[in-house]
Amino acid sequence: MRLYVVRHAHAGHRGAWDGPDAARPLSKKGRRQAEGIAERLGSCGAGRLLSSPAARCVETLGPLAERLGVPVEVDRRIEEGARGGDALALADELRRAGPDGVAVVCSHGDVIPDLLRLLRDRGVRVGDPLVWPKASTWVVSSAGDRWASGRYVPPPET
Repeated sequence: MRLYVVRHAHAGHRGAWDGPDAARPLSKKGRRQAEGIAERLGSCGAGRLLSSPAARCVETLGPLAERLGVPVEVDRRIEEGARGGDALALADELRRAGPDGVAVVCSHGDVIPDLLRLLRDRGVRVGDPLVWPKASTWVVSSAGDRWASGRYVPPPET
C-alpha cells in the first residue's frame, strides 16, 4: 500500500478571507500547485482520494480527481483540528482495505505532523526533520500488515 499525504495548496491568508475558514478557496498560486500535484501524482494509480471537508483541500485534489476519473471523498478524520490518531486510524483502514492499493489524502498543517509523529512512534522510518509546507506530499509505504517508511516530496514548482 502506498499512501500519499498531501498538505493543501496555498489558500491565501486567513485574515484576508471574509467568509468561514472552511470555505476559503485556493489562491492563484494554490491552483497552480494543485495542477502540479495532479501532474506529479497522475500516474500513481490511486483508487481513492480523500479530503478534509475544507474547500482548499477538496480543491487541491480536484485536478487529480479529473485526471484519474476518481471522485474526491470527504472525511472528517483529516479535517483541521482533527486528532492525529483519527488520521492514523483512517490510514490503517485504507491499508487493511487494499494492501496493494494506492490512496491520496489531503489534510492540514496541524493534522499531518501529528500523523507523521504517530507513524514514527510506531517505528516507521520517516526521517528528520519532519516538514510539511503547503502543497508538499509525504509518501508512506507499507510492508505486509504495517506501515514501513515515509519520504518527503517538496511542493511542485509554480
